Amino acid sequence: MENKSHAMAAGIFVLLVAALLAGLAVWLTRDTRQYDEYELSTKDGISGLQPQATVRYKGVAVGKVTRIGFDPGINGNVLIRIAVGVDTPITKNTFAVLGYQGVTGLAHVQLDDSDKPLEALATGPSGIPRLPLRSSPLSMLADQGPILLDRVDQISRRLNAMLDTDNQQRVSQALENIAGAAAGVQQLTQNMDRALSTQMPQLAADAHSTLQSLEKASNGAAAVASELQQTVVRINAEDGPLEQIAQSTRALNRVADSLGRSTLPNVSRAADDVSRAARQMGTAASRFSDNPQSVIYGPGAARPGPGEPGFALPSAVLQP
Repeated sequence: MENKSHAMAAGIFVLLVAALLAGLAVWLTRDTRQYDEYELSTKDGISGLQPQATVRYKGVAVGKVTRIGFDPGINGNVLIRIAVGVDTPITKNTFAVLGYQGVTGLAHVQLDDSDKPLEALATGPSGIPRLPLRSSPLSMLADQGPILLDRVDQISRRLNAMLDTDNQQRVSQALENIAGAAAGVQQLTQNMDRALSTQMPQLAADAHSTLQSLEKASNGAAAVASELQQTVVRINAEDGPLEQIAQSTRALNRVADSLGRSTLPNVSRAADDVSRAARQMGTAASRFSDNPQSVIYGPGAARPGPGEPGFALPSAVLQP
């Protein structure tokens, strides 16, 4: 009996100590933070995400996943409920994406902000606000996997078609042609080197003589330019040709002005006098032709005209 009582006391003591340790552990690990709940709905797979998984905002742990299930409002979507600390700066720009930790494959919810405000999602049946959940890079890679494999298969087929026997022969022939062309280029280079080594001294001598000719021509041009400059100076000098031409021009202008003012009027008057004398001589010649005897006897008395005393009509007029 005494042994049994000692064993019962020891058992009760162990249970009591275990209960105290459990209570201490609960007390030490209790979470006193206040949380806001949000929901995430996605049609992508969420492999590796478990309840109690960490929720991070820009890499900082701010909450945890509280529930994973199916979205009753959207058929085929997975609904994730998360609890985020009330001090987390959730805004209209905040969105969620699944992140994966190394090679373990364990997933967590990563929150981040976009550059522009996002359209607010409608609240689910539970009344909890929802955040947009974007596809993770791994999900996008998995979606693109079949397309990438198909493209790789097409590329491998084209490579096989390109590397068949006929194409290999063509490639070999092309490489041989390239080798022949390279040999030809090398031979041409050697010939050019020999030609330059033999003809370079003659070319240098010709170039030297050409430079000397150019130097002489430049010296001659400089002399001609100097002479032209001196000629221009002499022409533009005082009492030079230009000044003498200007003086002669002014003298001609004065002569022309004098001719227009005095000589030309005199010439015009002399021409009028000559014209008047010519008319008078014409009149005298006409009178002499009509009455030559007037030179000896004078012009005689003039016949009376109509209306004057002694006027008589000619006989030719009186005859019928």
